[in-house]
Amino acid sequence: MEAFTTHEGLVAPLDRENVDTDLIIPKQFLKSIQRTGFGPNLFDELRYLDHGEPGMDNSKRPLNPEFVLNQPRYQGATVLLARQNFGCGSSREHAPWALTQYGFRAIIAPSFADIFFNNSFKNGLLPIILSELEVARLFDEVRAFNGYKLRIDLGEQRIITPEGRAIGFDVDEFRKYCLLNGFDDIGLTLRQSDKIRAYEAERLARQPWLDAQPINIAPQRG
Repeated sequence: MEAFTTHEGLVAPLDRENVDTDLIIPKQFLKSIQRTGFGPNLFDELRYLDHGEPGMDNSKRPLNPEFVLNQPRYQGATVLLARQNFGCGSSREHAPWALTQYGFRAIIAPSFADIFFNNSFKNGLLPIILSELEVARLFDEVRAFNGYKLRIDLGEQRIITPEGRAIGFDVDEFRKYCLLNGFDDIGLTLRQSDKIRAYEAERLARQPWLDAQPINIAPQRG
């Protein structure tokens, strides 16, 4: 997992409440067992004017010019500004996959759905909770200034606006530690690999039969 320490990026404002995971990545794109390739279908129903299906050439599909991510001023955005209850609906982990594969590193909103919130941290995506008043102010500033960027410092737990205003935010210490070091669940487990190998060796010494090869008993032919 890519570590998150500091990040400065263009902000895209998604002015919708209760954005659910089916809107983030529609159900028809969940058939793949791979963890890649979801970025082109992020917000598919909002982003394109036709109905998307797996295997379609997205470069030939008609874009919705009204959708924020299709507007020239927000091309290359890596910070998403959203409204309350972002990521509600199903528990699909494909939602943070699609967001990160599109290029987003952080999402700022007044509130998030719990499962989406947890899945984001596990996939290198930083969800930041700010007050509704602060989020509303950021929406106004993003709309007023073309090329509006925010600098996010996870270590210091603060956001720096273009005019130098600092906005603090809270984050769980363990989740912060994992993001700063790029540890997902597998990465955390592998940090204990020496202890795991030692345990397995000790267990095998005590119970050697557990490592015995299975006996292949073939049927006898008369």
